[in-house]
Amino acid sequence: MSVYAVTQQIGFSYGHRLLDYKGKCAHPHGHNGLAELTFESKGLDQRGMVIDFTEIKAQLKTWIDEMLDHKMLLRKDDPLIAYLEKLDEPVFKMIDNPTAENIAKIIFEKAREKGLPIVEVKLWETPSQFAVYRH
Repeated sequence: MSVYAVTQQIGFSYGHRLLDYKGKCAHPHGHNGLAELTFESKGLDQRGMVIDFTEIKAQLKTWIDEMLDHKMLLRKDDPLIAYLEKLDEPVFKMIDNPTAENIAKIIFEKAREKGLPIVEVKLWETPSQFAVYRH
């Protein structure tokens, strides 16, 4: 059976650090990330689309810009959170470590929550490495 797919890329900048990790990523640092979102459908809507790119921007780019862009993404028990909040710095608290895998999963779940036909999120942490979440 044929399937149609469209992909939208959304760039954003974020800082993070990983707890329970030995290496450079245990220290606060930042990335210019790129979320690559893929949507699929067995058929097209009345406009001939899987989903309108404008709808993706309105629903997901807006959320990414408001919640993740230029924020420190930290695990909810990171002691750095209290210090940053005291300085009125923007923090996005995550249940799990803010790895590329977990960030991709959060974006995927937000798309599903909004009823979008998402099938995969790639989160490019650097130009040469990415993590994928699909369900």
